[in-house]
Amino acid sequence: MIIHVVQAGETIYSIAEYYETSVDRLILENGITNPDNLAIGQTIVIVQPETLHTVKPGDTLVSIAEQYGVSTMDLLRNNPYLSDREFIYPGETIVISYQTNRTQTIATSGYAFPYIDKSVLMKTLPYLSYLTIFNYRATSEGEIITNDDDTEIIQLAKAYGVAPMMLVSAITEEGIANSEVSYNILNNPSVQDRLIRNALEIVKTKGYYGINVYISNITYDNINILAEYLKRASEIFHSEGYRIVISITPIINYNAPIVYFEKIDYSKLSQYADGIILASYDWARMYSYPISIYSFNVLTELLDYMVTIMPSEKIFLGLTTQGYDWTLPHVPGATGAIIISNNNAVQIAATNNIPIHFNEAAQSPYFYYTDNNGTLHIIWFKDARSFDAHARLAAEYNLQGLSFWTIMRFDAQLWLIINTQYYIEKLEGISNHE
Repeated sequence: MIIHVVQAGETIYSIAEYYETSVDRLILENGITNPDNLAIGQTIVIVQPETLHTVKPGDTLVSIAEQYGVSTMDLLRNNPYLSDREFIYPGETIVISYQTNRTQTIATSGYAFPYIDKSVLMKTLPYLSYLTIFNYRATSEGEIITNDDDTEIIQLAKAYGVAPMMLVSAITEEGIANSEVSYNILNNPSVQDRLIRNALEIVKTKGYYGINVYISNITYDNINILAEYLKRASEIFHSEGYRIVISITPIINYNAPIVYFEKIDYSKLSQYADGIILASYDWARMYSYPISIYSFNVLTELLDYMVTIMPSEKIFLGLTTQGYDWTLPHVPGATGAIIISNNNAVQIAATNNIPIHFNEAAQSPYFYYTDNNGTLHIIWFKDARSFDAHARLAAEYNLQGLSFWTIMRFDAQLWLIINTQYYIEKLEGISNHE
């Protein structure tokens, strides 16, 4: 795999010619939306196909998979555009395999809301091990509020061999953690019991594979209370044969001259869970300071610590799949960022003829631009280098895998990198696609 960074004067045609591949393949595999006007600093992933198949009359995905000894899931991962199609046509070319050197298997987990576009979901599911559905909110009394009907998304996940996980949190509809609800749950065993029973009933009724508990604001003072709560929940869910995962946000201190994280003993929580998602997601917030938030050194130091207190194979490294567009000057608590896709970020740079810069410490691209009203903006987002760096960390530390917030948009470069560099774990007995 090669990650090519577009230089001044290069075009999609010159890049394709240099790597001896087709323009159409570069556009298709990278999801390029600005092929006739590439941005300087834009990334393009080049992975050469190893085996190609030209569709013949009468071919189906099943017959092609059987012919080459692969699964239909392999074909969907190597040709994601097929998920949008009902038919394949004679004469078109399908990638059977890429020239890769995959040696490691990782699990992938993605967050989605029930209203996700079905075509985006179907295109993404072949790359996932777990799908966490953001649809349930806990109350102070231990009741659970459901926002949307998630029946179809659960069944669709299973059809693609993906384990659906029910997310329970105290996050409001506006996306803000409700500290009052969290406090009441943690300090009232009867409320905990009610919440656990209600969650278990939903898991059983809906057909979830398990539960994902989002825990915000973990401190030295409440870690033991949280551990007791998780112990109660894990005993019940495990006894019923369900998986339990927790999502935590490590506390990062930015006020000191050196950015550092608080070394809380998260092992007190991990012993009761099958997976721990480090749900930092860049510690980015729409109203946070306009920066990629942390340096990669802080992230590696966090992982260095985490793998000493809990099994590395329990850990998922969280990664955001979206960009943030801030207006400047930034007013803390008042100036909000707009969430944009990575493709949209590149498009803005290309349209404004602005080069994209790359912050090595943060492993994130960024650039400034001025809108039509004369307002200055800064955009931080993710590109192929960002995705590759995070995936390499997961492999280096032998983590269980990567967790993505969110999969509401399909990012072709992300999945091209994951699919061609790693084997994606699929759980047995969930579907017959394999």
